[in-house]
Amino acid sequence: MRTSEQYLKKLQKMGKNLYMDGQIVPRDHERFLTGIKTMSDTFDLAHDPNWPELKATSHISGKKINRFTHIHQSIDDLNTRRDLTKKFFYHAGSCIQRCGGADTINALSVVTYDIDKKYGTEYYKRFLKYLEYFQENDLVAPITMTDVKGDRSKRPHQQADPDLYLRIVEKKSDGIVVRGAKNCNSMASYSDELIVSPSRALTKEEGDWAVAFAIPADTEGVIILGCGVNYGHKRKHMPAKYAEYGVADAFTIFDNVFVPWDRVFMMGEVEFAPLYGATTAIYHRFNYTACKPAWTDLFVGATALAAEYNNIEKHEHIQEKIGHMVACAVLVDAAGEASAKRAWKAPSGTWVPGSVGTHAGRWLAGLNMYREFETMSDIAGGLGTTLPYEGDFFNPKTGPLLNKYIKRKADVPAENVHKLWRYMQDTIAGEGTGYMQGAGLHGGGSPIMEIIGLMRDYDLEEKKKIVKRLAGIPID
Repeated sequence: MRTSEQYLKKLQKMGKNLYMDGQIVPRDHERFLTGIKTMSDTFDLAHDPNWPELKATSHISGKKINRFTHIHQSIDDLNTRRDLTKKFFYHAGSCIQRCGGADTINALSVVTYDIDKKYGTEYYKRFLKYLEYFQENDLVAPITMTDVKGDRSKRPHQQADPDLYLRIVEKKSDGIVVRGAKNCNSMASYSDELIVSPSRALTKEEGDWAVAFAIPADTEGVIILGCGVNYGHKRKHMPAKYAEYGVADAFTIFDNVFVPWDRVFMMGEVEFAPLYGATTAIYHRFNYTACKPAWTDLFVGATALAAEYNNIEKHEHIQEKIGHMVACAVLVDAAGEASAKRAWKAPSGTWVPGSVGTHAGRWLAGLNMYREFETMSDIAGGLGTTLPYEGDFFNPKTGPLLNKYIKRKADVPAENVHKLWRYMQDTIAGEGTGYMQGAGLHGGGSPIMEIIGLMRDYDLEEKKKIVKRLAGIPID
């Protein structure tokens, strides 16, 4: 298992293919440091005896590995992963980011085996070899799945520009060449690898778009554009733990990128393309049923504390608003627990969370994302948006006056009020607010995707039969 120092040294040695705002930038650029800090803790805490959840045993080598490189071998693995997700979110107050790579390798473990079983290919054998390398080197990778899609009314092969879905453009004796772009790639700017898979169902005409592979993030022809940067919240006078952490996404372009055969995990098997997307989504949405309740818990804690400082915490309408958030957190968490209990074992031996509970939990979380910001903003009041700068509180002239006029309850120090409202302002009106809201709604799939998955896997016909029996209607 790596340390954060080893991780950072590797980033610093990687090729220069990362751009931001028109310039080539290093992977340890200032605006990525909060995201790198989040990633770094996933390495260092694995060596901490207080974090046993971060360690797992490889089913390939039998060695101790970081859980974010592990393939789920049981329901207990799924539950431990949820426990780890919640614990880490409480630790950092920020998206873990590393979940994506773990979700992707688990999906590969399921789908490559199924393809081989039908076609006699060697994708699963290649994957196991890659997985051993991934685990041995304790690597990180984003979900590199979301195509840019172009004209949404047209299929991949109908696009005016066929590259609007990533595709194979050449097959060579030693590998393939791909071209296209993937967006919404969390932490790709400071990842070791890119693991690419199809984003949708494909037809028989679309074999070139049915491709999955893994490559180093600095492979020739790969261009990564850092974007969606939650920069964190700099502190001059008042250190705050949450201000150390952050997240960044990326837009990734593949400009005639060569992929050797041993890194190719799908090439033309169109009927398995939706399985890649659906399986990756199940794992990722399953993790949302842990991180999103933890995130909501932070909203609940901050909002309740603000109500206490304002001395209005016992008012019924305040309790009702906070109660809505509590209910959402509890229900999403329960959906995750139910999904783990209804997990099933894929032919490869990998355990997959139950689908219906996973989709329902993630949908409920996304549906309430903006409402939680609204509730916190409502109870924080206007100062949650217009709080003066930190330095003004430490200026000899303005500081004492601000501390006088920011005072709430007599027994709550003005400094505590300032710290809480600074946290709330950074949450509801900070540089990363819009990013957090969009990610909370769309991360792991937009709400309509959860509904599609829910209705696909929910046994609607069985419920119709129950009602027919109760109503005396003949059942065919």
